[in-house]
Amino acid sequence: MTVTGQPPMTEQTLDQLQHAAFSYFLLAVNPANGLIADTTRDHSPASIGVVGFALSAYPIAVERGWMTRADAVERSLATLRFFRDSDQSGSPEATGYKGFYYHFLDMHTGARVWRSELSTIDTALLIAGALTAGRYFAEKTPEETELRALVETLYLRVDWRWSQGGLATIRQGWKPESGFLNYGWDGYNESIVLYVLALGSPTHSIAGDSFEAWTATYQWENLYGYEFLYAGPLFIHQFSHAWIDFRGIQDRFMREKGCDYFENSRRATYVQREYARRNPHGFAGYDESSWGVTACDGPSHQEPELTDEPRRLFGYAARGVPYGPDDGTLCGWAALASLPFAPELVLGTARTMLDRYPENLSNLQYASSFNPTISRDDKRAWVSAGLFGLDQGIVVMMIENHRTQLIWRLMRDCPYVGAGLRRAGFRGGWL
Repeated sequence: MTVTGQPPMTEQTLDQLQHAAFSYFLLAVNPANGLIADTTRDHSPASIGVVGFALSAYPIAVERGWMTRADAVERSLATLRFFRDSDQSGSPEATGYKGFYYHFLDMHTGARVWRSELSTIDTALLIAGALTAGRYFAEKTPEETELRALVETLYLRVDWRWSQGGLATIRQGWKPESGFLNYGWDGYNESIVLYVLALGSPTHSIAGDSFEAWTATYQWENLYGYEFLYAGPLFIHQFSHAWIDFRGIQDRFMREKGCDYFENSRRATYVQREYARRNPHGFAGYDESSWGVTACDGPSHQEPELTDEPRRLFGYAARGVPYGPDDGTLCGWAALASLPFAPELVLGTARTMLDRYPENLSNLQYASSFNPTISRDDKRAWVSAGLFGLDQGIVVMMIENHRTQLIWRLMRDCPYVGAGLRRAGFRGGWL
């Protein structure tokens, strides 16, 4: 039994959920160029961040017997060749610029869509996925040799220094119409992996003090008796951890706090549970065995059946605890993605949420979110339409890190990651 008092999720169920989440990358792909759709909704463009998760998921699938090594190599090569050969002119119709890529791309042509920004964080997720593939596919065959060379080409051409736009910290993005966005990566967020890759680059690295300039914007808090580095949405405490094993390694900030980022994510998971237990807004479905508030799709007043809903609804938003926004929307995948940090909480919680809200899954794949406070005529919770690639990717990777630490082991051996962590001031542990 877990501390929640619920029977834990079995290894068989974990395997089924992980396999189902992986299948997203087989269904939402353009095999000609390796691009992966952001969502399963009609006419969805590709998301470069989702592509990064796919490149990381293929090695897991090989290890699990879900695809052959040859198939995984072929898919990875299609993806990496596309990005190598992509239009890097930075024009409004290009794929990227300075080694970065636009957030959303046309699934067929690879051209920028939705006037999206050249995304620094999503490029980092893409490059992290490429580096994962490069570490795993290490055989001396012509195909795997080419794959590793492509990874090197893509990583080494990213001009991380340019992405600072003359400031101390990295900017969130750039648009050809207006230049750099007006905001940078300030406050604790998902961008540790971005800074590590930017610091580890042997060609276009940022200055070593850039990381400390970022950590100077951190907000340390004491919530519900837990002292931790605050970020409201749960995904922030997960995404960089999908690739980097932060157990026992500390930067200057964490050394001063007597903590590390892994322990910090464990405490953030407990804060999420305690917030749901207290349930300050009285939402349906919130309790110690049902939680997970994060950035996700959600109900909106623009939906015809919700126009008269008296509560404020946020649609797609970075929901967080305890300061919000929060409209009663929960994410089953977000709770499960905290599995490496607090299995004693997550295994029981994931089982409870599956049992209470089976509508949250379709073919064992998690919807972006569900909202029990807004129930349908059949008393089932409101459920977000379609599937989101980021949600499926983090489930695949974090279950694997819990089970075998495969991705962590691969990236611990990546010299660029080690160099970036050391330049950021990390010491101890496996470093």
